[in-house]
Amino acid sequence: MKDTVFPSSRQATNGGAAAAKPSFPATKSQLYGATRPLYRPQPKPHRYRRSCCCSCCIWTTVAILILLLLAGVSAAILTLIYSPHRPTFTVSSLKVSILKIMSSSKLITNITLNVNAKNPNKELIYIYDPIAISLTTKNDVVMANGSFGPFVHGTKNNTLLKATISGGSQELDDSSAGELRVALKNKKGLLLKMKLDTKVKARIGGLKTPKVGIRVICEGIKVTVPNGKSPSKASISNAKCKVDLRVKVWRWTF
Repeated sequence: MKDTVFPSSRQATNGGAAAAKPSFPATKSQLYGATRPLYRPQPKPHRYRRSCCCSCCIWTTVAILILLLLAGVSAAILTLIYSPHRPTFTVSSLKVSILKIMSSSKLITNITLNVNAKNPNKELIYIYDPIAISLTTKNDVVMANGSFGPFVHGTKNNTLLKATISGGSQELDDSSAGELRVALKNKKGLLLKMKLDTKVKARIGGLKTPKVGIRVICEGIKVTVPNGKSPSKASISNAKCKVDLRVKVWRWTF
């Protein structure tokens, strides 16, 4: 009796497909690597705006310095060409019509004032705003206030300025009133100081400067109390006037 041998199921048959590889679940490291985004280095921020601002500031500063330099050079050239001189002021006359202190310590004054303004320049014209006048004692007691009108001061010109100023019934304190009464009784006269304040600009041809403040201080004026209705004439032989600029940056103008 022949034995029948059956092929084993584990034995691979000729031409049969290879056995498939077994599949295993993914590890934790594999899962993390799959979900983690790729690292991409970020580009550094540009400093374009900051550089632009710095450049603008530098060029603005340079432009201002150049303008200041040109202004200085222009002023020097004008000074050399035209040789500008400051105007001069002198007190021509001063008459006191009223000067008295009332029992209530009120000061009442009425003064007529003439001032001569001279422009010594050949090419330079001065244009004045209204001029404020203040007449005070050496202790700064205001005797009278007033003003001159505006005017144009032509080249090589003398202009006579006239005004009537008054004290406006000013009330003095007891100390100032007492000192002033004693001073008015002095035969030598009461020493006064005149102050003029205004603004002026200069013109050379078609060129005009900005307005600048000037102050004129005249010292050495002596006044006496008028006798009756006749006004008394002040002594002005020793009066001297000084012109000062209020803004020194335009000193070349004078």
